[in-house]
Amino acid sequence: MFDFLKSGGTPGSGPPDNKDMPVETRLLLAFILMGAVLFTTPYFFKTPPPPAPPAKKAESTATTTPAPAQLAEQPAAASAAPSPGQIAASREETFALDTDLYHIVFWNRGALIQSWTLKKYKDSANKPLEVVNTAGAPVTGFPFSLGFKNQKPSVDLNNVLYAVKRSDDGLQIDFEYSDGKVFSRKTFHFTKDSYQSQVSSDVTENGVAVPHLIAWRGGFGDMTVPSPAAAEQTIHYDAAAGKLVKTSAKDAKNGPVPAIGSFSFAGIEDKYFTAVFLPGNNTTTEIQTFDDKAPTPYNPSQEQLVGVAVGGEGVNRFSLFVGPKDLEILKKVNPKLEQVVDFGWFSIIAKPLFLMMHWLNDNYVHNYGWAIIVMTIFINFALFPLKITSMKSMKKMQALQPQITTINDKYKNVGMRDPRKQEQNQEVMALYQKHGVNPLGGCLPMALQMPFLFAFYKVFDIAIEMRGASWLWVTDLSRPEALAIHILPIAMIISQFIQQKMTPTQPGGDPAQQKVMMFMPIMFGVMFWSAAAGLVLYWLTSNLVNIGQQWFFNRTAVAAGAAQSVQVVKKKKNGRK
Repeated sequence: MFDFLKSGGTPGSGPPDNKDMPVETRLLLAFILMGAVLFTTPYFFKTPPPPAPPAKKAESTATTTPAPAQLAEQPAAASAAPSPGQIAASREETFALDTDLYHIVFWNRGALIQSWTLKKYKDSANKPLEVVNTAGAPVTGFPFSLGFKNQKPSVDLNNVLYAVKRSDDGLQIDFEYSDGKVFSRKTFHFTKDSYQSQVSSDVTENGVAVPHLIAWRGGFGDMTVPSPAAAEQTIHYDAAAGKLVKTSAKDAKNGPVPAIGSFSFAGIEDKYFTAVFLPGNNTTTEIQTFDDKAPTPYNPSQEQLVGVAVGGEGVNRFSLFVGPKDLEILKKVNPKLEQVVDFGWFSIIAKPLFLMMHWLNDNYVHNYGWAIIVMTIFINFALFPLKITSMKSMKKMQALQPQITTINDKYKNVGMRDPRKQEQNQEVMALYQKHGVNPLGGCLPMALQMPFLFAFYKVFDIAIEMRGASWLWVTDLSRPEALAIHILPIAMIISQFIQQKMTPTQPGGDPAQQKVMMFMPIMFGVMFWSAAAGLVLYWLTSNLVNIGQQWFFNRTAVAAGAAQSVQVVKKKKNGRK
């Protein structure tokens, strides 16, 4: 037949005449015959059905391509995304989750969090503490939104409606979304009585993992305090360097500040609370710090607030801590978390000081105000042997006043630039040295107290146990007194005047300098007027203890002996003359 077609003939005719049938006609006939063959062949030759696939392979296919209902039932730990399928909620909704410690409001649009309240803590308005900036989140994005650096999905996953599945106990929530191409899953698992939870996020497009970060933008913590932005920063603990790294919103004013490494934790904090993600061991984690301009519920104008995003993988798995910077609670979650309570340069004094006050409060006095008083009395009595040396020196200086006056009268008309002024100073110092007097001894009691003053300041600045701790009329030891007239600073000024009056003054001192010293109590009162009430309580207690110690010393034989030792030497000297 094909030879016939090639020659250009037709059935039932003789040898064709090539000149009678053009080439176009022969090609047309050939195509018609070929189409007829292809069309009629399936009717005469039936195609056998393909062999059935093995049962094991069929089960594998069913596992990787479940129906939407089955997808919602898959455990959160499964990291492989399902085959394309439509998964989404039919309507927008919010719902609450409650534990003993949290009240959290979730939103299925974007699988976000609208509110996160710490039930056991109050804000400055005496309401349960809200750690989400509810006024700023609509501007910067709600917590647990997803951030993408380079490859962004073709769908805005922070704005789609996720399907929601909750566990029977209500403590686990699974959010899932898929449009057949992009798949996203977020899972939250809480414990009834713990500040530690588990969170995961998983994003793929066309079956390929999409690296992303979990964000908490627009600030964090107590927004009711004055200038909340001042206490906010991002934190991460660099395990390789062995140090805590803090980054403020100002550091990110020119753009996000990234950091990548092996971090024990990474997140955001204010003075007393923190939200940190804890990755697994030997995991590389990325953190980005943002400069977010947003309002707060108590300030409609935009503030410079810090934002954070943590993660960096296509699948992120974290332990999550959102709660108080309480050493005991942090230690139970992870010993490394103690690093978020940063006692600073004075940690060698401040941390033991805090731990001792905490122990006194828990075991004996059951009030941090009384614990401060007991600790202050203990510190001053521990330093009393050193203070006695200073007191003896001041008594000797007081007894030497007639001799100092004689030397000063000798150089009465000598100016400050006169070379003989140096001779005057040398005579005075020789007299001091002869009788074992330290002219700076009067400064020793205050110098001994300064390290403890800075340590107490740090404790009241960062220890959450002091936040809201009351004592008598003081409602919060970590803040200035709430009364219009601050009683503690006024009492401190009076006590310092009394102490100054009881302390022997240096003889022959500069009158102008002595006048300045008289104003020192007022200067201290002004400085402490707006300080934490607990810090003022410490200084007031120190003054009272020092008054008692000075009164006791002035009536001892040691004080009389110190003064007489100078007079006896003087009499012997006159006798030899």
